[in-house]
Amino acid sequence: MNWERVNRDRAATAALAAFGATAVVHLSALLAGATLLAHVTKPALMPLLAAHVLLRGGPPLLAGALLLGCGGDTLLQVGGGTVFLLGMGSFAAGHVCYLLLFARHGSPGGARTYRLAALYAAAWLTVVVLLWPGLDGELRVPVAFYSLLLTAMALGATRARLLSGAGGALFLLSDTLLASGLAEWPQAPAPQFWVMLTYIAAQWLLTQGVLLCHGGHHVCTEEEAGRSPAGPSTRRGSGQSRTAARASTMPKP
Repeated sequence: MNWERVNRDRAATAALAAFGATAVVHLSALLAGATLLAHVTKPALMPLLAAHVLLRGGPPLLAGALLLGCGGDTLLQVGGGTVFLLGMGSFAAGHVCYLLLFARHGSPGGARTYRLAALYAAAWLTVVVLLWPGLDGELRVPVAFYSLLLTAMALGATRARLLSGAGGALFLLSDTLLASGLAEWPQAPAPQFWVMLTYIAAQWLLTQGVLLCHGGHHVCTEEEAGRSPAGPSTRRGSGQSRTAARASTMPKP
């Protein structure tokens, strides 16, 4: 038995469990109005998930995206116009990391991707138009460009696993809820709870989707983006089919 691998797997599981426990504490603190506890637990979330990624042997770029999310989480807690823009920039850099990951591990695209692109573009334009009048003047252009990058990331996520696509959509929802607060729209009770609930779920789903596609540097096809990884018998069957196909092209004696 490879004890080093066993220990790494246990550590990865422990990091994921710690992430889940911290998320529960953080969300509970938001509901209870325990501001200090919420501020302490928020910056700890993404580093724990990044540790899980690295212990699983996941791509460092994914861990980097999560740590940039931690930077954004921390900066947004500080407040102030300039610091807010820096936090937005940290999240934007994380979205670039995700885009690179989906370009590497996602499907090449097709009719389904084009239909989704039209849907996401319409959603982006609608949200920007609706938010624009309520945003401060110095935030309008940065928010519009950031939301465009976020929308591109959410679209790119649909080219990988179904989990990633769901994560990208939730990330889009989370930041839209946050932006609606900036535009002073009417808010649901405990608005930060809903922002963080959708954000935490988004990052977890994105992480799990990338990890599934990362195994063996596998590139997901559009069909695989909507289903679970193939089992051993399926992989054997596909391998036999490829062998037969290669044999059929060999020159006959």
